[in-house]
Amino acid sequence: MDRLAEQAAAAIERLPVTEFYGQVTKILGLLVEIAGVSERLTVGSVVHLRPNGNRIVPCEVIGFRDRQALLMPFGTLEGVGMGCKAFIQAQEPVVNPSDMWLGRVINALAEPIDGKGGLPQGIEPVPLRNRPPPAHARQRLGPQLDLGVRAVNSFLPLRQGQRMGIFSGSGVGKSVLLSMMARYTDADVSVIGLVGERGREVQEFLEDDLGPDGLARSVVIVATGDEPALMRRQAAYLTLAVAEYFRNQGRQVLCLIDSVTRFAMAQREIGLSAGEPPTSKGYPPTTFGELSRLLERAGAGTAGQGAITGLFSVLVEGDDHNEPISDAARGILDGHIVMDRKIADRGRYPAIDILKSISRSMPNVFSDWQNGVVRKAKQVITTYEDMAELIRLGAYRRGADPAVDEAIRLYPQIEKFLTQNKDDSANIDESFSLLAGILGMHA
Repeated sequence: MDRLAEQAAAAIERLPVTEFYGQVTKILGLLVEIAGVSERLTVGSVVHLRPNGNRIVPCEVIGFRDRQALLMPFGTLEGVGMGCKAFIQAQEPVVNPSDMWLGRVINALAEPIDGKGGLPQGIEPVPLRNRPPPAHARQRLGPQLDLGVRAVNSFLPLRQGQRMGIFSGSGVGKSVLLSMMARYTDADVSVIGLVGERGREVQEFLEDDLGPDGLARSVVIVATGDEPALMRRQAAYLTLAVAEYFRNQGRQVLCLIDSVTRFAMAQREIGLSAGEPPTSKGYPPTTFGELSRLLERAGAGTAGQGAITGLFSVLVEGDDHNEPISDAARGILDGHIVMDRKIADRGRYPAIDILKSISRSMPNVFSDWQNGVVRKAKQVITTYEDMAELIRLGAYRRGADPAVDEAIRLYPQIEKFLTQNKDDSANIDESFSLLAGILGMHA
């Protein structure tokens, strides 16, 4: 009862005392201009258009031109016309997460979309565009986080508070890999942002990939590809805000966003609509600044807080791993998992290219013996792949090089080790025990 009273009091405090409004003067595509209240607005302010008595169209200020505010909507503009009233929302855009959000699926406006009833509001507001903790006050990375995936646990360790990118073209299996990590991780809470996802795949992800057990300790934020650019961008902001709430409680949070590229595409639409000049591949300059600010919010907290371990998928356009968003994300994150279409084509899933992937927490996270196992396995993979063409053509004769002979013998077993069904899991100790057994390097 006391908690209910606290929530009611917090809701009353958030109610505006006065109401200011302007009027719509121009509509061009999804860009709306309003006049009369520009001096009361800033970039990022929320404005509600009310085309009739019942319907509300939430919008965000994205810029100013000729003393008029430029807005983009979070929904459709049907019914909005010249002279439509535009009401300023007094409070800073915040969200009020609660522990009761675990197991729920919500949209970018923090509204439930899972048919399970209303969403309880917490008493601690978290700004949607929060700032990361000060660099000098942040804790260092924690111990290794078990993700249940053999290839990642053994070759690409992820420490608590680390941020890793998953780089992949379309259809190579990055979403399935993310779902495996969300389901099998030993983190306290998972916060999953599906940004620009296909609507058809959302239910499949929740029921088949994440499963009831994974969903029970997760909060899932969804903005499908057909929703406006502001909704897709805000889904990423909301994902980090919810993760920050749980981190502030001292919990270990696994934050997953699929995908960062679609967040950048949404920011490109917004920036170009506001009149920004296009630069590399049409992305305006603010895209790269927003990308950095978003990803920096993940990581270790300050003393007494938990950590947000980030896994961010990057959709590589045209399988070009040097395209602008991939290049920028690689420079911000603490490592990258590269998924290769050629590996997927030969039926090995998850299709991780071990030699092109790296975790910047190595080698400090592993013991000397574990580092030796990883080093030996990579040597075997490198030796085999360097000679793969000659081996396939039959041009290599056994006995010519002992290292190549060993690689030919061990490579199929390592390939089998790297192959993992999405319904299987393997902890860190199991992964190393199996890999060491293949290499004959028992501790």
